[in-house]
Amino acid sequence: TREQAQLKASVVEEDTEEWQRDSSFAGLERVGGVDLSYVKGDDTNACASLVVLSYPALEVLYEDYRMVAVSAPYLAGFLAFREVPFLVEALQRLEQEKPELKPQVLLVDGNGLLHPRGFGVACHLGVLTDLPCIGVAKNLLQVDGLVKDELHKEQIRSLQRGGDSFPLTGTSGGVLGMVSCRDYDNSSKPVYVSVGHRVCLETALRLVKSCCRYRIPEPIRQVRQQGAEEGKG
Repeated sequence: TREQAQLKASVVEEDTEEWQRDSSFAGLERVGGVDLSYVKGDDTNACASLVVLSYPALEVLYEDYRMVAVSAPYLAGFLAFREVPFLVEALQRLEQEKPELKPQVLLVDGNGLLHPRGFGVACHLGVLTDLPCIGVAKNLLQVDGLVKDELHKEQIRSLQRGGDSFPLTGTSGGVLGMVSCRDYDNSSKPVYVSVGHRVCLETALRLVKSCCRYRIPEPIRQVRQQGAEEGKG
């Protein structure tokens, strides 16, 4: 808990890059996606995955998939300590092998500030790598009074057009993230976007929307799809 609190003090919740301030993200050329996907029925063997896509074309420039043995125990709220070291290693390999393809921002399959102590995996990875990071989750983490109740479901149903969104405001009064819905294939399932590091929530939401061809933004969709295939193999 102490280490997590110390790292949290370094989180920057605002834009730090010139491209973030441009309405069309001029200057952004490479967007990364990271994920750790476990072999089905096995919580110790996983595939640590990193992809880098071009922006705005969203074409794959770089891929790294590696099977790893996860030894740290699972503790609720401290998942990053179990998973982030493998993602940091993947980014280090990229810097050694193809430094010119280093991503300018990372989309992380998980949460950022939307976390019991305001320091999810996207924050943790961002602070350790000093890269702008955005958390993108498929399910609502129920913290600070946020619950997936009928009111929440009604708010989701009220999102009429793909790209509509609404804020996740906790009982403390703080906005912890945004719910965004991409109307694809008659699916109204949302994603939950939160700040990781070196990006503001408005910019994070805009970027996630611009990376979506389907429900899940392309960097994470690619990394999950390929990582799952590697895990099967």
